[in-house]
Formats: sequence, structure tokens, C-alpha cells
Amino acid sequence: MHFLDNPPPFLFFTGKGGVGKTSIACASALRLARAGKRVLLVSTDPASNVGQVFGQTIGHAICPIAAVDRLFALEIDPQAAAQVYRDRIVGPVKNVLPAAVVRGIEEQLSGACTTEIAAFDEFTALLTNPALIADYDHIVFDTAPTGHTIRLLQLPGAWSGFLDANPDGASCLGPLSGLEKQRTQYHAAVDALADPARTRLVLVARAQASTLREVARTHQELAAIGLGQQHLVINGVFPAEEAGDDALAQAIVRREAAALAQLPAALAALPQDRLPLKPFNLVGLAALEALLSDAVQPGAVPATVAPLPAGTSTLAQLVDGIAAAGHGLVMVMGKGGVGKTTIAAAVAVELARRGLPVHLTTSDPAAHLGETLGEAVPALTVSRIDPLAETARYRDEVLASKGRDLDAAGRALLEEDLRSPCTEEIAVFQAFSRVIREAGRKFVVMDTAPTGHTLLLLDATGAYHRDMVRQMGDKGLHFVTPMMQLQDPARTKVLIATLAETTPVLEAAALQADLMRAGITPWAWVVNQSVAAAGARSPLLARRAQNEAREIDAVLTRHATHVALLPLLAQEPVGADALAALARAN
Repeated sequence: MHFLDNPPPFLFFTGKGGVGKTSIACASALRLARAGKRVLLVSTDPASNVGQVFGQTIGHAICPIAAVDRLFALEIDPQAAAQVYRDRIVGPVKNVLPAAVVRGIEEQLSGACTTEIAAFDEFTALLTNPALIADYDHIVFDTAPTGHTIRLLQLPGAWSGFLDANPDGASCLGPLSGLEKQRTQYHAAVDALADPARTRLVLVARAQASTLREVARTHQELAAIGLGQQHLVINGVFPAEEAGDDALAQAIVRREAAALAQLPAALAALPQDRLPLKPFNLVGLAALEALLSDAVQPGAVPATVAPLPAGTSTLAQLVDGIAAAGHGLVMVMGKGGVGKTTIAAAVAVELARRGLPVHLTTSDPAAHLGETLGEAVPALTVSRIDPLAETARYRDEVLASKGRDLDAAGRALLEEDLRSPCTEEIAVFQAFSRVIREAGRKFVVMDTAPTGHTLLLLDATGAYHRDMVRQMGDKGLHFVTPMMQLQDPARTKVLIATLAETTPVLEAAALQADLMRAGITPWAWVVNQSVAAAGARSPLLARRAQNEAREIDAVLTRHATHVALLPLLAQEPVGADALAALARAN
């Protein structure tokens, strides 16, 4: 494996959600530990599942992996980090300022921006703690999905630049208040990330055209902020010799070969490894060791594929229940890489073909709605919440209103505050709220960002909701906040997307638990790209189908009352006709 040749102290594994970067990061940490190195494995993913891979609880403090000498792990918990950050800021003033002022400060610190800053705070501490670095030969980072990773890695430069240009920029006790003390730490983190002797970044992708285009953009964006020491790992490549006479397997081999033949030039120049698709779930030490070797984990090839559990529906049958209301919000949520964009587009096309007005939109920074939908569809409009455009619009609106009557000094201070990276949170939330309001007269289908992003976005709606309740609660006025709409099953239907594999199902269940704690009850699950539903015959696919049947049964019996099952297709469902066919496939 080229990406593990002479590894530097810091190894980052990043890429689009669902490409297998957690599995590869865990397998790499395991291999280094088996080679006698002392290794710390760190997840910075808000939807981390490292503990599930190793079969033990890890959590927010460094702990040893019980079955592996010299291997330790840590999951950075954004919520726990945010609470520590809040306590650090609010604690010194809690008994000094009036209670109402303290409550206002706490409200400022309740949103998504604080959560991101706090997680970043811990991330940089790992890169700059001399004692910690001296204690380990390698620190392996399993980073969050691509959009979040770029945001995280850009923050050192963004925050340092903001503080350099605005030494008095944190004009109130808001999310930025705790940053000034960390200035030296942030500069040191930037230096560590940009030093090839200390840091190697491993881009993980699948042999799919859209994924490879996205990872090429990631490569260029990371190189632009100084992370030039990069390797490429293409994971889960279907071995041609395993296809046999199975038409589906042959189609997958041809599709992947075409994607790899057209590898973007920016990626072709990188050192590259290709890992074959394995027939087993990547959970447990034996599976992790087999991932980076040519050996196939022992396991009998089933003579026949187990029958699918009864009780699943087609996506079109789910849409029957959605369409009955005539309008409403449909949110497709889940871990990155499970096909949320395709599912959202298929639901929107199916609704539009029934003559219902539909607005299909996305809050995903790595969205591919245009590529998936293809041509225009009558009764269907398409949009994307673009963070950069929304932030620019928000700044202009604030300067035109609040800045209109300010003198030069006051306007300069307002412009300074609007340069804060936290401004983006407010702007995106406003766009999200505008889209939600449309659901009162038409269907709005939202392809959400990967799980961690979505939870941060919903946290912003929660902060707004609490602020509205506090302001309006004693005035007897009727109001509906975005969070109240998300919590109302008559207004909103949440579809959780997953794959029929152990880790995605566990992550989807964790997402459902988080949503229910926020008072949002998912309406249905969609199990996407099922080999078992496709009737595959090749030995490799037959073993994967056998594993899938157990996971589909778990979804039906433990997690969901409405379940749609979508088969893995020989051709990717691109274009309105293909999406309509997918909605009816079973």
C-alpha cells in the first residue's frame, strides 16, 4: 500500500461520505499498531462510527482498543466539546453579570457555529500538543465527509486570518469570544497541516464518475490551502474475475472501468492504490486486516440467495402516502454516500409526474442534483442553497438596513462583524427557513447535507426556535417556527436513507435517535442500492446479498414502520425517466 509507505506522524483520511474512509483509517491504524507503532486513531466526524467498527465504546476521551496492543482511539464529540467551550466562556461571568445577560450569552453560544468552533478547538490541540505528539508514533485522523473536512481544514487559515485582520473583532461574548487565546495554537496547526514531513492526506474515493470528480475538486481545494502531500485510494473496485456470467456484476465492472479510464488529470498524477470490493462487512479485526490484504476472509458462498424479508415497499408506494396531503416538506436525510440525492430526485419526479407542484432543493455543499436529474421536468423546480451566495446576500441586506444610518466608524465595525466566519450560519439558516415556508402551498423535497451537517443545521433551527419562544411566549401571539414545522408530522415527512450494511444501518438508527430527541419522528426509511433486491448471482454479490438480508430484517423489525427497498441497478439512475423507473422498482 503506497499510502502507508514511510508514513509521517499525521495521517488524514478524507473523502465523500460512504466511500469507506472510516474502514480504511481503522485498518491503517491497526496495521501500524501491529507493526509495533504506538498509534492514536481520532475521528473528527460528527457521525463517527469508529467504536462500532472495533466493537467497543470509545467516546470523548482517549482510550485503548482492548484487542490491539499500542492502539488507542478518540471520537471528538461536537456536542461535548461545545459544552466545554461554553463553560469556559460563560463560567467567569455567571455570578458577575445579571441572569438575563448570562442567558443571552448562552443563547448566542447555542448554535451550530459554536459547535464547529469547539470541535475545531480540540482538533488543533491534537496537532499542537507536544506531550501528546511525543507519546505516539502516528496520529490517524478519520475525518468528516468532504464538505465538512474542507471547512474544518480551512478554519485554521480562516480564523487566523480573521484574528490577524481584526484583533478586536470579537466585540461581544459570542461564538468568537474564546478564540483570541488560541491564536498561537491555530498558527501552529496551519504549519503542521502544510508540512509534508509531518502530514499526509489520503483521498478516498469509489470507482464512480461523480465521486471521482468530487474528490478531484477536494484535491485542488486542499492543495490551494497548502496540503499538497496527497495520496489517492480508490476503494471497493469490483474484481473483473468475480463477475462470471452475472449481468449485474458485468455491468458494474464496465461502469467502474469507464470511470477509472477517465480519471481526472488532477488525480492521475497522485500516488494511487486500488482496493478490491470485499464480500463481507467491514466490522471487527479480522475484516479490517483482510481489507488491506489480498486474502479473502473465509466464508461459504451460499448456494441460493436468502429470500428478502417481507414488508418492504417501492418508493412509489411511499410517495402515495406523501402525495395524499397535497403539499408539505419532505426531507431525505442520512449519512453521505447512501444515495440521498438520487432518492430525493426520484421522490420529486414521482410527485411532479402526478401533476403536483414540487420544489426540489439541497443544503448539501457537495450536491449533484443537476447531474442526477438531467433534463427539466414539468411542475418541478430545482434550486440549491449556496452558502457563499447566501452569505453575500445576508451581508448586503444587513449593511443596507442596520448600516444605513451608521457613521463611518459604526459601519466599519458592522462590516468587521459580518466578516466573521459565523455569519454563514445565519445566512444559510435564513435560506433554509425561506424554503420551508414554501411547503405550505406545494411540495418541497430537500436533499439534505450529510448527517453531521444536517444536525448542525437543525441545531441552528433549534436555537432560533428557543429564541422565538422566549420572545413570544408571554404575548399570546400565534407563531410557527421552522423547528415546530419539522416536528409536525402533518407538515413534514422525514425519509432516512441507508444501505443494507451493518455500519450504515447503525448510523441511520443513531440519526433517528438524535432526531427523536429533538421531537422529530422520521416517517420512513429507504434502503438503497440493495444487491439482495437485484437478484445478483455472482459469488461475491451473493455473499453480500446474504449479509444484506439480515440488515433489511433489522430495519423492518427494530427501526421503521414504512420501508422502501431500492435495488442496485446495472446503470446509474440518471435522468427523469430512469428516476421514475427507480421509484417503481422492486
